[in-house]
Amino acid sequence: MTWDPKQYLKFSDLRLRPALDLLARIPLDSPRRIYDLGCGAGNVTRQLAQRWPEAKITGVDSSVEMLAEAKKNLPGAEWMKADLATWRPPSPGDLIFSNALFHWIKGHREIFPRLMSDLAPGGVLAVQMPRNQGEASHTTILKVANDGPWRELLAPLGDLFEMHAPEAYHDLLRSLAGHLDIWESIYQQALTGDDPVLEWIKGTALRPYLAALADQPDLKEGFLAELGTRLRLAYPKRSDGVTLLPFRRLFIVAVG
Repeated sequence: MTWDPKQYLKFSDLRLRPALDLLARIPLDSPRRIYDLGCGAGNVTRQLAQRWPEAKITGVDSSVEMLAEAKKNLPGAEWMKADLATWRPPSPGDLIFSNALFHWIKGHREIFPRLMSDLAPGGVLAVQMPRNQGEASHTTILKVANDGPWRELLAPLGDLFEMHAPEAYHDLLRSLAGHLDIWESIYQQALTGDDPVLEWIKGTALRPYLAALADQPDLKEGFLAELGTRLRLAYPKRSDGVTLLPFRRLFIVAVG
């Protein structure tokens, strides 16, 4: 399974906004060492570099395609390919930042305390994760995957994400943080064009399904057609041509 930077960046402005909201709540004046986990194409890494131009910044991602795009966008940063489920920093971080990564990775009860231990004194762990897995944008994928001739190929993909309620992260991190701020926001994303919700999830949640059907073009076409039909019913286009996609995101700012 690979990431497609062009597909992901179709909605770059909307995908960037939660990262900027997280960035605004980070209580650091001049961090020296910053790690951007799941840096993708480097859009957010650029924002980190603009806010703290003197910091040494390392973008970390598992996708060769995304890292190649990031290097073009921000050649002055350091880039590292790594398994983000087991990654450890080469030196403690004043800021470990992650936007829209960890819902893909299992083992939060082990990973988040480990990241806190990787902070320099007074360092900050700042994380944003989509928590929209219970909404139609995601549940419809599972329903369609279980309903058609592609069912056998897609059956192993029924449990891709790990996410917990905000209070679970509070309980996990409270004793490890000198200050802990956890909140949720629901973004009413105004999308335009034909099948905009389908186009949105093609860049994220739908990637594993499309990868599983890559060698079966007829099944892939049928799967996308059925999914598009159901998403249009779940998210109808409004009279002004806009399709509204409510999207819940969870934020954590933990100061070590």
